[in-house]
Amino acid sequence: MRMGALIVAVMICMSSAPAQGDWPAWRGPTADGVSDAKGLPIRWSETENIVWKTGIHDFGHSTPVVWGGQIWLTTAKEDGTALYAICVDLNSGKVIRDIEVFRPEKPQAINALNSYATPSAAIEAGRVYVHFGTFGTACIDTASGEVLWRRTDLNCDHMQGPASSPVLFEDLLILTLEGVDKQFMAALDKKTGESVWVYNRPADIYTPDTKPVFRKSYQTPAIITVNGNPQLVSNGALLVTGHEPRTGREIWRVRYGVDSTISSIVQGHGLLFVNTGGHPGESEFWAVREGGAGDVTDSHAVWKMTKDTPFQSSPVLVDDLLYTVTDEGVLTCMEAATGKPVWSQRLKGKYGSSLLATADRIYLPNMKGKTTVFAPGREYRELAVNQLDGELWSSPSVAGKALLLRTKTHLYRIEQKD
Repeated sequence: MRMGALIVAVMICMSSAPAQGDWPAWRGPTADGVSDAKGLPIRWSETENIVWKTGIHDFGHSTPVVWGGQIWLTTAKEDGTALYAICVDLNSGKVIRDIEVFRPEKPQAINALNSYATPSAAIEAGRVYVHFGTFGTACIDTASGEVLWRRTDLNCDHMQGPASSPVLFEDLLILTLEGVDKQFMAALDKKTGESVWVYNRPADIYTPDTKPVFRKSYQTPAIITVNGNPQLVSNGALLVTGHEPRTGREIWRVRYGVDSTISSIVQGHGLLFVNTGGHPGESEFWAVREGGAGDVTDSHAVWKMTKDTPFQSSPVLVDDLLYTVTDEGVLTCMEAATGKPVWSQRLKGKYGSSLLATADRIYLPNMKGKTTVFAPGREYRELAVNQLDGELWSSPSVAGKALLLRTKTHLYRIEQKD
């Protein structure tokens, strides 16, 4: 009996970890846009290396997540009056679930560049978690499509719409809601949806002259490991903070005094690479040393990038080189440890998707359906430029040897054909 219980426990642990080829969250298994997949396609078009192309109704920017042969993504009516979770079969491209999760009565207005379904889902064995910011959060059984729990009481005035994606950690689902009226993170029991902890952004960072518009953010926090311990790091409005993820307790902070952060933190070489927000052309990009306690602004800010800084797009780190892109298409490669520029390349179009890196190539979609593939290294080397119909606003996902790209109207499975 003891041996049987042990086998069951091992099987449960194995099933709860992502299998090779799964993409469980917005930026993948390691939450940094890096994939260990090999054999991903380099070239494609509407008539080349398309396994299937599936229409997705209504409108959303969320990135597809993948687990056990299922792809989940969200979409919404353009006026925000209905919010949906959709499941697509990875092999066939057939829509197998189309669930209306919420029906907001009076949706807040959003920015014209945003959607009511911009936050990406988080998925694990048997459960997918969908989040629409202030409009609601829900857990869905991936086998039956049953909605297991809903929350609609975690609210803020986003002003320009929701964007932050949920984060899974142990038994917690961690949400970020930073609006013009309220700024907080909340951890929910992922089994029940009940609140476990709430962290309110510290009031002492605001002055009497701080306008509400300068208090909001849209970033997705990340779980990292520092000295063998997990930390939750959040580059919200005005400062980046590190937290004990099981309790929400703040460990450290670095002040930068700007709002509207969007792109997510990447870790490497003992540093955190942090976008400070602001507006395109005004934001900064900081390298912050790991560790420390309390306010470490003066001691842990290692270097700062102030020109051609990323705004919407999150960076990727490959070996000792860091890659970023501005909304206007300035692609930069720099030394991660020092911030020293290595090369810069101007690409055509506007950019909002985050970069995806593998061992030998990096993928960068633009908003007009064009994806540039280039080789990582100390010289810019373009491998291919690929065009799809429609607009690419969401970030790319990986499923085995396939690339998943979501345009404004369709979801594509792209794979090199033998």
